[in-house]
Amino acid sequence: VQLQASGGGLVQVGGSMRLSCAASGITTSGVIMGWFRQAPGKDREFLVVFDWNGRRTRYADSVKGRFTISRDNAKNTVYLEMNSLKPEDTAVYYCAARDGSVLYTISDKYFYWGQGTLVTVSS
Repeated sequence: VQLQASGGGLVQVGGSMRLSCAASGITTSGVIMGWFRQAPGKDREFLVVFDWNGRRTRYADSVKGRFTISRDNAKNTVYLEMNSLKPEDTAVYYCAARDGSVLYTISDKYFYWGQGTLVTVSS
């Protein structure tokens, strides 16, 4: 199983950015996928998770209303659309996956991880 995250870079405060996570070697049936981030000196933070089959989604309060998760079934790819970005959104962003249907928000519950992509929000 491989997860390939991409789309990070430098963006100005208030701007938008879309991250992608391409999944290979994984059967999306019965899979949940999530996005996390980790800022320097901080713990890995949950952002959003969704159930690929059931389309249930759960967002962290810190990003609710600003970040949106979506997917392309044909490409086995999950996207994280980020709007109204703030300097505190600067972090390395990771996608993660595991089998099952519980919408875990704890990073230790995930088996598969992408390599991370850096997002820097500049003021």
